[in-house]
Amino acid sequence: MPARTLDAIPPYVFYELDARRARHRAAGKQLLDVGIGSPDGPIPEVVVEAMRTAAGERALSGYPFFQGHPRFADAATQYMARRFGVTLDPRHEFLALAGSKEGIAELIQAHVDPGDAVLVPAVHYPVYARATLLAGAEPVFVPLLADGRMDVDAIDAATMRRARVMIVNYPGNPTTATVPFEELTRLVDFARQHKLLLLSDLAYSELAYDGYRVPSLLEVPGAMDVVVETHTCSKSFNMAGVRCAFMVGQRAAIARVDGYRANIGYGVSTLAQLAGAAAFTHADTIVPPIVHEYNGRRDALVLALRDAGWPVTAPRATMYLWLDVPAGYDDWGWVDALMGGPGVVVTPGLAFGDAGRGKFRVSLVQPADVLERVAGFLGELRTTEA
Repeated sequence: MPARTLDAIPPYVFYELDARRARHRAAGKQLLDVGIGSPDGPIPEVVVEAMRTAAGERALSGYPFFQGHPRFADAATQYMARRFGVTLDPRHEFLALAGSKEGIAELIQAHVDPGDAVLVPAVHYPVYARATLLAGAEPVFVPLLADGRMDVDAIDAATMRRARVMIVNYPGNPTTATVPFEELTRLVDFARQHKLLLLSDLAYSELAYDGYRVPSLLEVPGAMDVVVETHTCSKSFNMAGVRCAFMVGQRAAIARVDGYRANIGYGVSTLAQLAGAAAFTHADTIVPPIVHEYNGRRDALVLALRDAGWPVTAPRATMYLWLDVPAGYDDWGWVDALMGGPGVVVTPGLAFGDAGRGKFRVSLVQPADVLERVAGFLGELRTTEA
């Protein structure tokens, strides 16, 4: 018999998108895939060299460190100090993760019980809600205001009494939303007032444009009392396949997640951690060319979409555009029309919660000239069906 919690979770939209994509490819269709946010650039050479060296180390024969390899812990906490001015104890305020998705799920599992509530942005990365359901708790979807802020005033008192964790994601996936530092301060104050653990998913900390500097929630004075933050190698360093990330922040929360992980696994691959150590050590030289490439792709796509008649605002962070589904289509209808017609793969907004319906996400995971072609196809189909 399947577990009731797993059986109760609705089908994963990305599985369905994968299945539709596979059917078209099996029929010989050539697809331009801008759906999943999977980096297409190379892993930086300094990281590749670190992996080559690590592969020959005798230590790789044994199990990895539970909490994290000392070299990765030092590199990550020094990065936090350089980048955000946040001082951390690598022994008590750091934890290595096999990707931030797994870490977010593990934090939820370690902190909630059946009947508890987790406050989740209404448009959200799917693991926020799914991990909550797997824990037997209730995801409560917090409305997003027009400027991307979470409308925490809309949460009723009964829900707040059950809430244990609140998740925030700025810059946002898929919305690309960013908020001023004052809003981060407000969220920290809200978490402290209601005795919440505030989880900040900072997967896109380095993918910012036009002079924008992404802040960390841990920069807010006193945030260490209530905040845990995840950082990942996947997006900033083109290392999604390596599965390496880290969690930093409140000591008690780090200890709980560490304890949970120790019961179900045996740490993060030493090879991945040494790759991560190289990435964060050399972040200052690795990141600028990667950001430059995404910036050029963003500008090319935005300009081409505007030329094709789309009202588009260039996002100042992330690797996505979050666009309105044209009139006359629902989410899957638009996805199918693009896949079956010009052969373009996008992600339907409903993949990110019911509040995402009527939108779709385009990822900047193709060269600029390909994205310009994608924009042309979007414009043609939109105009044809108008």
